Amino acid sequence: MNPSPFTPTRAFLALSLAILITTPCSASDWPAWRGPTMDGHAAAGQKPPLKWSESDGVLWKTPVRGRGHGSPTVVGGHVYLATADVETEEQLVLCHDRATGKKLWETVVHRENLNTKGHRISSQASSDVVSDGERLYVNFLNNGAIYTTALDATGKQLWQRRVSDFQVHQGFGSSPVIYQSIVLVSADHRGGGKLTGLNKLTGEIVWQQDRPPVANYASPAVVHAAGKTQAVLAGCNKVESFDPLTGKKLWSIDGSTEETVLTAVTDGSRVFIGGGYPKNHTMAIEADGSGKIAWENTTRAYVPSMLMKEGHLFAVLDTGRAVCWKAATGEERWSEKVDREFYGSPVMVDSRIYVTSKAGVTSVFEATPEKFTLLAQNTLGDESFSTPAICDNRIYIRSAKTEPSRQEYLWCVGK
Repeated sequence: MNPSPFTPTRAFLALSLAILITTPCSASDWPAWRGPTMDGHAAAGQKPPLKWSESDGVLWKTPVRGRGHGSPTVVGGHVYLATADVETEEQLVLCHDRATGKKLWETVVHRENLNTKGHRISSQASSDVVSDGERLYVNFLNNGAIYTTALDATGKQLWQRRVSDFQVHQGFGSSPVIYQSIVLVSADHRGGGKLTGLNKLTGEIVWQQDRPPVANYASPAVVHAAGKTQAVLAGCNKVESFDPLTGKKLWSIDGSTEETVLTAVTDGSRVFIGGGYPKNHTMAIEADGSGKIAWENTTRAYVPSMLMKEGHLFAVLDTGRAVCWKAATGEERWSEKVDREFYGSPVMVDSRIYVTSKAGVTSVFEATPEKFTLLAQNTLGDESFSTPAICDNRIYIRSAKTEPSRQEYLWCVGK
């Protein structure tokens, strides 16, 4: 198809997405899943390190209690993590000092009733903690249901809401998403899930939409596309768009696949999604409600979320390849091997992409439509399932050492 004549520039997209996050968080923070603009882009103009090791370039590291797949959240002087300690049967939020890594506080959100079913590598703390600059929000699966909990800056619980029952298949990993006065929570499962808008001050349910009875793992994406602010959620054999403030369904198409994990992105005209079970695909859908699929291929873009920049879509696939497509047509510009398995998502700083593999290796590559250039590969620990947070020229990484016994760490890399 022909490219849209009003495809926005990167600057317009950054401004539009920044407006969506109406919070006191500064540009030097990483307040939510997928960062300050909810699209995997770190603030422009930063100079985070290119090379480091456990003995060089690490400003601090601190042990993390328990285990989790949630990524670091960095706001003000603090770094937050969700974690689960199976020995004490607790699900917690941890707060560390941003300058030193010292643990400042921990809050037990749930005791007992941790889920013991699911995929062998799933965790019981796979949601990111998100912040509006004043409060913290986190999702946990506990006692057969999904709960969203709000804490203040000292770790005091403000409210907790039971959002939905949840039948465990592989596990649960959706992060809350803040849009103005609403906290969006997705909880897709085989018993019939819910997409819910909660009042962020009180936890009261403002709206709720039923979802098909299919297992799915994606977090909703709030995007500005086709002239509207939309909450887009793929999976359950559908792609659907909602008004994030009211829950009104804006459009819905049959497509996608049963199970998706990645969070959608947009170029202002289309939304881009991917899936991995039972169908492998990457798809571009016109976001105007026409139901038109701009293009689709059989590439398995399943777990790591994608990046959009200046008319091109960048992906790091589960299998370790990086790919660049032309956003308007799906034309492949290049495809290159980076590492082995990936569960964390790539983060872009200007034209550089940082992505951490399951083996704890963070690869840095220059990504332009013309070519892929591997710049460095850096190892911290030997296992990681989370996404780096990059802000204020520093990189925050959650990874684990598995010998002699598994221990997770939070690392701060900088100059």
